[in-house]
Amino acid sequence: MISVRDLKLAYGKRVLFEDVNINFTKGNCYGVIGANGAGKSTFLKILSGEIEPNKGSIDITPGERMAILKQNQFEFDEQTVLNTVMMGHSRMWKVAQEREAIYALADFTEEDGLRAGELEGEFGEMGGYTAESDAAMLLSELGVKEEFHQALMKDIPSTFKVRVLLAQALFGNPDILLLDEPTNGLDIETIAWLENFLADYENIVLVVSHDRHFLDAVCTHVADVDRQKVKVFTGNYTFWYQSSQLMARQVNDKNKKVEEKRQALMDFIARFSANASKSKQATSRKKALEKLTLEEIEPSYRKYPGIIFQQLREVGNQILNVEKLTSSVDGRVLFKDVTFTVNKGDKIALLSRDPLAVTNFFDIINAEMTADSGSYEWGSTVTHAYLPQENSQYFGGDVNLMDWLRQFVPPHVTDVDEPFLRGFLGKMLFSGDDVLKKTNVLSGGEKVRCMLSRMMLQNPNVILLDQPTNHLDLESIQSFNEQCTDYKGIVLLTSHDHTFMQTVANRIIELTPRGIIDRLMTFDEYLADERVKGLKEEMYK
Repeated sequence: MISVRDLKLAYGKRVLFEDVNINFTKGNCYGVIGANGAGKSTFLKILSGEIEPNKGSIDITPGERMAILKQNQFEFDEQTVLNTVMMGHSRMWKVAQEREAIYALADFTEEDGLRAGELEGEFGEMGGYTAESDAAMLLSELGVKEEFHQALMKDIPSTFKVRVLLAQALFGNPDILLLDEPTNGLDIETIAWLENFLADYENIVLVVSHDRHFLDAVCTHVADVDRQKVKVFTGNYTFWYQSSQLMARQVNDKNKKVEEKRQALMDFIARFSANASKSKQATSRKKALEKLTLEEIEPSYRKYPGIIFQQLREVGNQILNVEKLTSSVDGRVLFKDVTFTVNKGDKIALLSRDPLAVTNFFDIINAEMTADSGSYEWGSTVTHAYLPQENSQYFGGDVNLMDWLRQFVPPHVTDVDEPFLRGFLGKMLFSGDDVLKKTNVLSGGEKVRCMLSRMMLQNPNVILLDQPTNHLDLESIQSFNEQCTDYKGIVLLTSHDHTFMQTVANRIIELTPRGIIDRLMTFDEYLADERVKGLKEEMYK
């Protein structure tokens, strides 16, 4: 168990945590959520001992081992991949090193022999004799091929380094597991493996993630970091979000009787409890929900941005025709002979095993780069707005947000005064003097919200989104997702966010070096389709 008592952390006048009292218990997975800057990662660092609080204590049950997902990819540059993983169990690694040092002695004494015997016993109890094979299996399951296991960390691709550090944290079945954004850099298959691993994990897990599908799959509880406190709520992220929204509506509904409100909440809990669907994790969550009292549900006071795309006009019959489009980089074919037509009602998720492929495709159809061959044509009724993955080119000047947004007002808008611009920025949570902020001091998340203001100004009937959730907090992601789901226009998107892809897209197009796979189905249906799996292997050969 982890017990946090009277915790306080402040940097000057800025108080991150005050009087935090909380317990984390075995068998539970806690999703640590909160707005950007609320202190989620800092809280994990306090628990790990990396940051010392101003006041309070962190007590861990004696003998329990904590493992942390390291963020520094260069820390283990001179170690082999296999050794890096085994170093995750620091005590085992220390014993192994001492044991090897003794056996390497030229003048081996009786005292050395006794010490070696003690170390052998401890090494065996910790599973040391199967450590190498266990580490190798973990690496393989995370997609790090055997050919890299004996390579130095500095010599392997950066995408694999993330996986090795994740394997290091998971290695040796730690009693407490702290994971900060563990799905970053992982593909869909590896994320699914990690979901199943953590769903069956029987110890304590605390995880910070912006991936709602991942949080829903693994979490029994939500630890909400807000207003200098950390509060634990039963259920996964979706349960926390929906129940807090329902409670907020109940609080504001003056006409409903108390008993009617209570019954509505009880019905919601019962429905959600019955829908749990993930092995041991679901069982644990279901039991916890059944014990839940209404007093434990609180309305959320967080602010959610108002992302609203309003079409100036509906699209006509011709929207976008793509004909034999081909693109390559440094001799590597990203996609070839891409041919398809966008139809009314389409919300298309674009995929590729090569992440650069979709970005190039978006840049080509937005006239920001040229294809090797092929063509595309937008319909005359189309007004499209693009959210690129890389937006630095839009923020080169030293101007305030009002003047920045003013330059993107389209010709059909004539009455552009301060209240008009403040309205669009206000929807993105820039209020008061925030609108006078200079663009060169904006955070990544603030830049994306500015780009969304720019898109909303266009009144588009087609929106193109390249990794739209990058840099956004969960509140912004939730609002963005809901708007794209409800939007009546055309959507073309690619995202690492599983929930975004599943809830928005009704058509999947995968770009490959040998053409495309095009299916009218949801994202989950596409991932589960055995015929698609076989076809993909052929297309990527």
